[in-house]
This record gives sequence, C-alpha cells and structure tokens, in this order.
Amino acid sequence: MGIFERRATQSGGVHRRSNAAGLSPRIARPHDLPAEVYSAAQVRELDRIAIEEEGTPGYTLMCRAGEAALSALTRRWPAAKNVLVCCGAGNNAGDGYVVARLCRSRDLAVRVLAVGPTGRLRSDAATALKDCRAAGVAIEEGSGAVAVDDFAPDVIVDALLGTGVDRPLTGAYAEAVRAINSSGAPVLALDIPSGLDADTGIPHGAAVHADATVTFVGLKPGLFLGSAPDCRGELTFSALGVSAAGRGLEPAFRRTTQGDLRAAFPPRPRAAHKGDNGRLLLVGGSPGMAGAIRLAAEAALRAGAGLVYVGTHVDSIPSVMAGRPEIICHAIAEPDDLEPLIGLADAAVVGPGLGRGEWGRSLWSVLVDTAMPLVVDADGLNILAEQPCRRADWVLTPHPGEAARLLGLSAAAVQADRLNCASELAARFGATAVLKGACSLTAAPGTPDNPATVHVCDRGNPGMATAGTGDVLAGIVGALLARSVQPPLAARAGVLLHALAGDDAAADGERGMIATDMLPFIRRWANPV
Repeated sequence: MGIFERRATQSGGVHRRSNAAGLSPRIARPHDLPAEVYSAAQVRELDRIAIEEEGTPGYTLMCRAGEAALSALTRRWPAAKNVLVCCGAGNNAGDGYVVARLCRSRDLAVRVLAVGPTGRLRSDAATALKDCRAAGVAIEEGSGAVAVDDFAPDVIVDALLGTGVDRPLTGAYAEAVRAINSSGAPVLALDIPSGLDADTGIPHGAAVHADATVTFVGLKPGLFLGSAPDCRGELTFSALGVSAAGRGLEPAFRRTTQGDLRAAFPPRPRAAHKGDNGRLLLVGGSPGMAGAIRLAAEAALRAGAGLVYVGTHVDSIPSVMAGRPEIICHAIAEPDDLEPLIGLADAAVVGPGLGRGEWGRSLWSVLVDTAMPLVVDADGLNILAEQPCRRADWVLTPHPGEAARLLGLSAAAVQADRLNCASELAARFGATAVLKGACSLTAAPGTPDNPATVHVCDRGNPGMATAGTGDVLAGIVGALLARSVQPPLAARAGVLLHALAGDDAAADGERGMIATDMLPFIRRWANPV
C-alpha cells in the first residue's frame, strides 16, 4: 500500500474527502481576508523587506507560517490524529517541516514524506528540517510509491512547491501530486496548492486539489484566477506580522468586499419615495425569451429600484406580467415606441432575451445612443461584438463566450488570461466590464495616468451556472445605476450581492438550483448592516 493510499473500509470503499475520524465536513465560510491581492514577486519583496530591512529572521517567519498552518488544520479538522506532511526542496518545504514539528509537540501522529532531496535544503529550510528531526518526526525520502502499511493520514499537508513553480511538473513531484489527489484524504495546502501558478492560477501540468489553503504575507492572484476555484478549497490568510502598508506596492487587483455593499446600499432616508430610488428601464424579451427580461426586472425590484419599466415584444407581455404586478410593462413594436420610456428612466438594461433579429437590433441602437447609464448583457453584447462602439457610463456583463466575441478571441483564450481580458474589455469599450464566471472580475476603465483597476469577487458557487442567473445580475446592476451609483461601484456591489444571494440559494444544494431561487435573497443583501 502506498504512503498516500487509504485502506479500504470493511464496507469496501475508499472515500474521497471522507469524514473519517470525525473530521469536520467541508463547509463554506465567510472570508476574513485582505482586500489587496499582490503578485508573487511583490510578496517575495515583502518577505525580503521584513528580513533584510526590518531585521525579522527568516526562520521566525517560517515558524509563524507553520503555526498559522497548524491553526488552520486543527480548526478545519479538529478530530484529526494522523498527519502526513509532503515536503519539497525549498522554503515551502521548510514551512512543512515546521508544521510536522508542531504536530509532534501536540501529540499528533505525524510523518513527513520528503519528495525533494533533504540534502539540497539551505538556510531556514535546512534549520526547519534539523529541528523537525530533533523533535523525533519520522522523515522518509522518496515519492508517492513509498510503501507504508500502517499509516492512513487523516489530513495531508501539501508543502511541496509553493509559489516558485514556473515549469511543468515532472518526476517525483508530478507523481506526488497525482498521489495526493487520489489519496482519499483531505488536503491542506501551504501558501498555494503545489503546481498552481501563483500569478495566473493555471496548473503547470498538474496541481494539488486542496480542501483548504492557508496563504502567507499577501494574497496571490493565482488563488483567484484560472483553476484556483477548483484547487484551493477554503482560503485562510496570515500576514505573519508583515505589512504591505507604506511600501508603495500597487496590488495586481483587489477583492470586492462588503464595504462595497455598504457604500452602494446606504440606509434610505425616512422621507424617501419611489422616485428617489431610481427609475429603471429594461428592454428585451423577444418572442420565446420573455423569461430573461422577467428575471432581470424582478431582480431590479428586489435590489431596491423604485420603478421598473419593461419594454418588450407584445407577445411577451403576459409572461413578464405573470405573478409580478409591480412591473410596469409596455409593448414595443418599433424603436419610436421606446422614446416615452427613455424620457422616464434614470438608467436602462438592454439585452436579456433581446435576440439578434431586426427588432432587437433596432432597440439596441436606440439605447446605445442615449446618454443615460446603461447595462448591456446577453444579446446586447453579441450585437456590440458585431457593431463595436464606445460610450460613457455603461457596464458590460459578458460570460467568457461573449467576452471572446467582443475581443476576437476564443473562450479558452479568455479563460487562460482572465485578468488581462477584463482590463482589455474596459479599455476597448470605455466601459466597466464584468467578466463573469468563477471568481468574477470587474474592471473599470482607466486613463494613461491612472490604469484600469480590477476587482475579484471570491463568493458564489457552481449552482449559479444555470440559465437566467446572468439576467438576475443585469437587473441588480441596473437598479444601482438608476440610483446614480457610479458604474464601477454599481458593478462591484452588484456582482457581490448576486454572489451572496447565490450562496444563500445553494444552502439546500448546488445541483438543481435555478435562477429564481436567488430572488428572495437579493433583498437580504441589499439591506447590509
């Protein structure tokens, strides 16, 4: 039996991520994380400053990392008794050796698999190895094929590679990653799952799929981009006493936080009336696609819009109005029919269920030529890809396929470079761009002296990958624009509210969740404490 293999239970099963030994189940928790996300090079510079300029010994930082990791391990898996630590050959390995030593001091059964040759360790990592051995921890050099018959880990600690990997994994490291992933044991990754690029989140051939990751000093882009949502698990953070404040480092991007919600949804004045809360016009719903504009309209109401007007095809009016009398619905046969509604509205949403026929294209052209703030979604984006233009005060909300058409790329190319693609969308169209998907990105347009700023939303879940959830987002953002919230904040806050409502809706399970399940929870997050 290999060192990573779990013995079959008497019922004949080897259970991936099992709750053996009373381990805590995997749960989603609100993140208490910094807003700033720094490149791997910037985090290394913060390390250097702490050690060389501020006089903090490197081994002190390593010990702090080990303590933070053990704290994360015991919080997540309080009943764990057997811990296997997989170490490579750099400072990430040093963190792992500290974790192993601390496990031993807590009377946990711990074993180290040294995948990287221990003789190559230098400086602080070598000290960590020496102290680990002195504590009596069993250390075996080898790979995932090492045979151990009497040790079934409750938790595996991934301390193989950290942030330094920049080439495809081969040999013992690739074997160790495969073995960890197929082990059946839950995994805690130190700093970043091994094999995952720290700046792009793209795996270098293979990457550890962790149940939890504890990262140090600064958040890295690779924890949010690329394959990160499938590899990192629950994310926790420890600064190790190192601060980026006053260092002059501009983050690679920032996280959207509930501070954005509070800024976008302040308490209403007691004397407020519906006109104070924004008049939103939504245009779409060609025959057979009334559901999209209906979802967007109700989401706008739930997000606090005072008056919601829908301009739609006459055939769609019964479906839009069904069960939601608060929507003010108008039949639109030709572009001139929109003019009275445009005169009433403070902002507009165009695209949900619009279609790309003559009817939809003519209405799109009218709205793009107005001066009012605008959300463009769905077929509105597809028409924009065919008829590119720039304007002020608008928000584009593409999924990767729509973004690919807007940028003339493939969807795979967009997913492989989400950060730059979001920024390019903002720059090319003069818009605030929301690149939807796991860890949605919001990019605000910049200037030559003030580059575009990007924010990431790390909430949301796979249950939201279903028809209609994008229409819900468009309605939420539109409601904010109608209250004169500036497009960058409206987009950030709208994306976060949408994700939080999605997390609430997924409480009973992600599979089978539908867009309307989110609607009742929008109201909760539109009234932040």
